[in-house]
Amino acid sequence: MKKYQFTIHGNKYDVQIKSMEENIIEMEVNGSIYSVEVDKSINPVKTPRLVRARAVPATDTTPSDGTGNRSSKGFGTIKAPLPGTILSIHCKEGDTIKVGQKLITLEAMKMENNIDSDKDGRVISMKVTKGQSVMEGDILIEIGD
Repeated sequence: MKKYQFTIHGNKYDVQIKSMEENIIEMEVNGSIYSVEVDKSINPVKTPRLVRARAVPATDTTPSDGTGNRSSKGFGTIKAPLPGTILSIHCKEGDTIKVGQKLITLEAMKMENNIDSDKDGRVISMKVTKGQSVMEGDILIEIGD
């Protein structure tokens, strides 16, 4: 587990903690195993756990067709995957779009990110303009049949 080096009255000790249960510590001191009882119970230090918010998908989820495949047609929205600024828009209202087509270029953290379509359809409405700042999860485009 943990290793320590102690110097007591000029004598050096290599100590390795093997285990800790309630108030009993099993340790190895200079190669010899000792079981030591302490006056109070030892509470192990808890490691903090990082909890992240659920990631916002780029588009709304589409219903399954029952076979586990998701439909790539239908109504939905394209959402901002991260906060940034709209650099350019590569489609306009009324355009027919295909899966994988580049729709918007978003600048985030000094990098350009392409936002592509993950469904076929027609652009119903544009919710952003060039130069506009967006936050993660903001709706950028509405798509329909």
